[in-house]
Amino acid sequence: MDTPPPNDSSARQVPPEYPPHYAALTRVVLKYSTVMTVIALLTGVAYQESAKKLALGSLNPGLRIEATLRLALVHGHMMVTGVLVPIAMLGALFMARTVSGRNVKPLTTKLLSRGYLPFVTGTIVLMLLKGYHFLLAVRGGEHDLAIVDAGFLGMSPMVRHALYGFVHTGMAATLCLFLFGLWRALRPKA
Repeated sequence: MDTPPPNDSSARQVPPEYPPHYAALTRVVLKYSTVMTVIALLTGVAYQESAKKLALGSLNPGLRIEATLRLALVHGHMMVTGVLVPIAMLGALFMARTVSGRNVKPLTTKLLSRGYLPFVTGTIVLMLLKGYHFLLAVRGGEHDLAIVDAGFLGMSPMVRHALYGFVHTGMAATLCLFLFGLWRALRPKA
């Protein structure tokens, strides 16, 4: 009769040939991606239900599309940037280690877990807020989209654009730096 594996924490760790920062990143990415998958699915349902409340005949078709488009895009963006990209980067990390025999530095893994993922969260939150802002404003009777846009977050356009720029640039920069660290790890061992 086979004995069950031990119930200690070593049975749940990444194999010992991988450094601890690989295991830490794996846990973070898998938990983050799991949560983002659930939230993305719920966001898709929320969009469908919210868009139904904007009656088809109540607006001209162009305005209805403009009122719902920002919210419709959130679901797909969440799946790609919050689920697929992190899991792909995690897979690339382990493949690079397998191919080259080199480990990336702990700082490289932190760029993904403490850089890219928080910036993706910020981006998604801004998209979700803007999507509901537009939808609810048009449902409330405001059909001038320039006025709706100007009222988003109650800020000046310069502050809003700086906020958008900060989260998008942070997301892109930390992902590019992670990829650079991954590229460096692909050099063959001397």
